[in-house]
Amino acid sequence: MAKKPFASSADLGEKIETLEILTPGVYAQTAEGDPNVGAIEGEDFVICLEALATPKAASDWLAKLRQHTKKPVKYLILTHYHAVRVLGASAFHAENIITHEITKTLIEERGEQDWKSEFGRMPRLFREPDGIPGLTHPTMTFSERLEIPLGGDRGSLILQYFGRGHTASDIVAWLPEQKVLFAGDLVEAEAALYTGDAFHFEWASKTLDNLKALQAEYLIGGRGAVVKGRKNVDAAIEQTRSFLQSMIDIVKSFIIQSIQSRYKERLIVELSKTN
Repeated sequence: MAKKPFASSADLGEKIETLEILTPGVYAQTAEGDPNVGAIEGEDFVICLEALATPKAASDWLAKLRQHTKKPVKYLILTHYHAVRVLGASAFHAENIITHEITKTLIEERGEQDWKSEFGRMPRLFREPDGIPGLTHPTMTFSERLEIPLGGDRGSLILQYFGRGHTASDIVAWLPEQKVLFAGDLVEAEAALYTGDAFHFEWASKTLDNLKALQAEYLIGGRGAVVKGRKNVDAAIEQTRSFLQSMIDIVKSFIIQSIQSRYKERLIVELSKTN
């Protein structure tokens, strides 16, 4: 029997990319459900969040960002290891590429496989794929928390690991003074989640609880529109939780029904022996 392609492989229409300035020096680009990216200005440098799937895609994003700031990219933050988030890294010429320490291992162990998988599932995201020089490897890693001072009166950017979720090692980027949260694929506003590498139970409970406790006023998820306002941020987090819990409940129900069906006759025999 012929193997059916992923539905996403037939989605070849270009999406409209929208660059928003959330607070002074804080940028987010959304793309109608395609991967989101962001940037934060420090006093004399820029921090970029996510690298997109190819250097060409990253260069297109940087061209828009350069209309607002010419500062060099000092840090490139990658929230997790998936190919559409990391393979465009070479375009940034960043001094440092930062991931969680487990993400470094996942890139080494699964990077090639994920590259092939995501290129097959989402070819439209891979603009000029021949320009990808190879896997992206971090130059800095951390385990729980990393603070990056922005200089002047800009405060700091806090990188945090709140637990397993979309993958084993998703991190978030948090601006506490501006109340801006870049959540990566741990939250996707009004978008279906990809859970092929997920830790559903932990994601739906502790990890999302930790995100919600930040009380963000702006949330940039992995996909979907920027979420603005505390009430709407909480709703987006709960929507993600509800999606996960629905998956858990459906699978649990199926397992129970399968067990009952498989062992029904045996249960009847065993019960008859006790009577």
